[in-house]
Formats: sequence, structure tokens, C-alpha cells
Amino acid sequence: MDFAQLQQAPTSVPTEHHSHGNRWDPYVDNGGTSLAIAGDDFVVVASDTRQSNGYSINSRYSPKAFKLSNDCVLATTGYHADALKLVEHIEQRAQLYFHKHDRAMSVSAMAQMLSGILYSKRFFPYYVFPILSGLDVNGKGAVFTYDPVGNMERVNYQAYGSASALVQPFLDSQVGFKNQRNADPNRLLEQPQALKLAIDAFTGATERDIHTGDWLDLFIIDRDGIRQMKRELKHD
Repeated sequence: MDFAQLQQAPTSVPTEHHSHGNRWDPYVDNGGTSLAIAGDDFVVVASDTRQSNGYSINSRYSPKAFKLSNDCVLATTGYHADALKLVEHIEQRAQLYFHKHDRAMSVSAMAQMLSGILYSKRFFPYYVFPILSGLDVNGKGAVFTYDPVGNMERVNYQAYGSASALVQPFLDSQVGFKNQRNADPNRLLEQPQALKLAIDAFTGATERDIHTGDWLDLFIIDRDGIRQMKRELKHD
């Protein structure tokens, strides 16, 4: 090719344009809401059972909270399939721990283990926002919250999910006593108060969030073990 032909050659290479409208996405947000409130010697965990995809309801009873041991409950939101796989992973690791040490994992040990599991999947994470709840070695209520890559924090209360923008400010006010005059921000609720607030939070959330509803699973964790209750929520 001589210099004249080189000047006439195209200066750019044609590229093939792809539409991203049908791009495959491995994650789905199945909606729903979970919360936990820790007291001095108990934890209340609440989670609705609606599983949805956009405006479609896949299931009206698909639990998001799971009993992991006699004093530990994991509540989840996000992608339900990932939540089930994560619970299976935790149960397998907890069983191995039991056979090795001849005792069940404490909630603090399980919290640390969960952080490690999530971090190990950081390059293709579980699309799950977990809340791990139980009683610590001193019998105090403990709530551990996570992001999908394993960052962990112990808190007194937390709400995750599609209605968290409605529920979390309610908990900040009624459980955390934030921005209230003459209120002790370190005061912990009694068990009946925490249970009532959890129910009220979901009753209000279902009025505004279409992805939260149908049934409410409630877990009370205390020195006597775990008690589970069920309440009906809005079905529309």
C-alpha cells in the first residue's frame, strides 16, 4: 500500500452497537422488609412474607427470617434465592462447628462467621442485607447488621428492605429516642413495648409500600429460647 492509498484508508474501525435493554442481571430485589429491636435481655425480630418482582407477587408466604439455633435468628431482605443459599451456608458451617467443639455457636461467633462468609463472596456477593439477632454471652440482646460484602455493626435496632425508608425513621424516634428533649437515648424498651412497636411499624409500612404485606413473622428471643408468632397484614 503506497502513501496515497494509506491516506484514503478509513480512520476509524466500525463497531457493533448492542442494546442494553435485554442485559442479563444476576440479581433481583424481591422486596419486603425486616427489622430487629434489642432490649436488655431479649430481641424482637419481625419480617413480612411477601415475595415480589416489580408489580408481580411471586408468593404471599415466603419467609425472610430464619431460626439458626435456639437463640439466634437471621432476618434478610434483597434477593430471596441468595438469602436461602446464605442460610444454607451458615447452617453447614454451624453444624461443622458443633461437631468440632461439641457446643453450639454463640451469637457473637456466628456474627463474625457471617461477616467472613459475606466478605469471601465480595467479588460476586450475595445480594442480601442480613440482620443477625440473639443473646450474647452475658444474656444481653444483640443485633448485628451487615452490608452485602460483610461490613458488620452491632446496634440496638435496625430495619432493612423496601419499606426501610418508612420504618427506620419510626424506629429512630420510638426506639432510639432521637431528637427528643429530655429523653435518654440509651434507654432500652421493655419486651411488650418493642413487640407493639414492631407490629405498628409493619401496619404502617403496608399502607405505603406495595412490596410489604400479607403476613408478619415475629420472633421473640429471650432466656427461654425463641418464640414465634404470626400476624396478618394487608393482602393488597
